[in-house]
Amino acid sequence: MINLLPSDLSDIEEYTKICDVNILKEKQGKRFLINDVEIAVFKVEGVIYALSNICPHQHSATIFDGFIEDGCVVCPAHGWKFDLKTGYIASKRKGLNSFPVKIINGSIFIKVKEKKFSW
Repeated sequence: MINLLPSDLSDIEEYTKICDVNILKEKQGKRFLINDVEIAVFKVEGVIYALSNICPHQHSATIFDGFIEDGCVVCPAHGWKFDLKTGYIASKRKGLNSFPVKIINGSIFIKVKEKKFSW
């Protein structure tokens, strides 16, 4: 687990606490909703990753239920692979949004911009 320096906490008010690290199971996703944004969170070898939970193929909210393979999460509905670090599809094309994560005293914080609608 990473210990943050005080300088790493300067923007913590932009982050939302979602759960404690020990709630997550190794290589199993968990679904969260932050500011109306679907998030899939994974713990792989002790590292926490946060990606959009909506697969761009048919806009299904299934990424959290995907399986982990070669540093990627595989969509259970369509088989598309997304890099856990970047959210990119294997061909280096944009696939899923990835979100910054901070671990503070065993709690997971994720930075998600609030959806803004322009009607």
